[in-house]
Amino acid sequence: MRRYLVVANQTLGGPQLTLKIREAVARGPCTFHFLVPATPPQDHATWTEGEAGALAEERLGSALSGARELGVVADGSVGDPNPVQAIADVLATSDVDEIIVSTLPAGISRWLRLDLLHRVERRFDLPVTHVIGEAEPAREGG
Repeated sequence: MRRYLVVANQTLGGPQLTLKIREAVARGPCTFHFLVPATPPQDHATWTEGEAGALAEERLGSALSGARELGVVADGSVGDPNPVQAIADVLATSDVDEIIVSTLPAGISRWLRLDLLHRVERRFDLPVTHVIGEAEPAREGG
């Protein structure tokens, strides 16, 4: 059974990532671990660590509900705000076959500006698939 680590934040519930997950499921038995680094969104001037973590938990819960609706076997966690450290923390206790990283498009993606994809490939020596997604719609009052 193939094991995927899906790393996403603002794009976690997006159609592009959902399509990639469906493609993986169609190839054969697999499981997913959704990792949401608790990074504060760029569109808010001030955020506390607790608020960033709560938003990440909310996104994770929605993603796990969506996965169950699709019949996908998945679990997940909220991780360190630094996505490389968050991945390292998961890989310290879990074996995976591939990492799927979902980012916003170039130009607006902080993760791409930080060269996240290449850093993950070099550090973890695992196949890395990049999905370009869209940010989820803004929440009411947030």
